[in-house]
Amino acid sequence: MKRRSFIAASLVAAATFPLMSGRAASATPDELLKPGPLPEISFGSADAPVTVIEYASLTCPHCRTFHLGTWPAVKEKYVDTGKVRFIMREFPFDPRASGGFMLARCAGPEKWYPVVDLLYRSQDAWARVPDGVASLKSLMGMTGMDGEQVEACLSDQALLEKITAVMEAGKSYGVDSTPTFFFNGEQMAGALTLEQFSAIVDPLIEAGE
Repeated sequence: MKRRSFIAASLVAAATFPLMSGRAASATPDELLKPGPLPEISFGSADAPVTVIEYASLTCPHCRTFHLGTWPAVKEKYVDTGKVRFIMREFPFDPRASGGFMLARCAGPEKWYPVVDLLYRSQDAWARVPDGVASLKSLMGMTGMDGEQVEACLSDQALLEKITAVMEAGKSYGVDSTPTFFFNGEQMAGALTLEQFSAIVDPLIEAGE
């Protein structure tokens, strides 16, 4: 079977995901900010004293926990106030997560996050059901993407390779679980609460002021 059709075929099988968290070695900020094969998904001021990079998988329950429970408060407290630049990067652990990220990219830059948010909120409806393709077609219909467009997107080998390249770059920095964050190059894995996030980022903000 060609890789081009592998994503769509694999979406029929149930997704699996690791449930790991913990602290790992750091990478330099310059290494982490090297341009990748896809446009960066970034929130906040480029001049913020702290840059946070997140590697996440759409089928990961811990990633969903962070994005639904912590991210809105982080955005309000740090990103919208110019203290943190927050970058989101794809790190799919399975074909379904790859397919979800592909659909978010196919939806366009303005719809990338709304699609990702939709897929996190409806994770149980597509990530762990018998027919992932049918479920994704139904969900993506809410974004204006029809079934043929979903099929075409999931068959885009070049896009799949770029998303995989983003993941492989993350692996080279030591990422082996999701979500994994880099705070000005310092690595931390796990679904951080706002309190945990603040304990890491506040000293960095003070040092940068």
